[in-house]
Amino acid sequence: MLIQTAFSQLLKNSSMQMLYDSESFVVVHMQLDGEGATLDTTEIKKPVLARHGFEIVDKRSGKEVYLDGSWAELFQQQITAWQVNTPTQEEVEDTLDGYAELAHNPVLMH
Repeated sequence: MLIQTAFSQLLKNSSMQMLYDSESFVVVHMQLDGEGATLDTTEIKKPVLARHGFEIVDKRSGKEVYLDGSWAELFQQQITAWQVNTPTQEEVEDTLDGYAELAHNPVLMH
């Protein structure tokens, strides 16, 4: 029960934003709201590292990959570059296709 409570609080302090949705891919940005969030349970208080990540779902294969850490930072740089020089849909799809090669997890629920 303690784990469920902690997980519920983590979900309350997080946000998800859909960045891209096409016939082939969905990209969602997930991050904790606020810096240095804290999980507050009745028995323990543990700081939570404010991190973000990206979930890329390949609709064609039914698989997804979650990018965090250095992979998320690399993908964030790509998004920033796209904001400066607007890509074509083909360029976006080609980039996502490269990340989709990392996908090994079947999508069970979306």
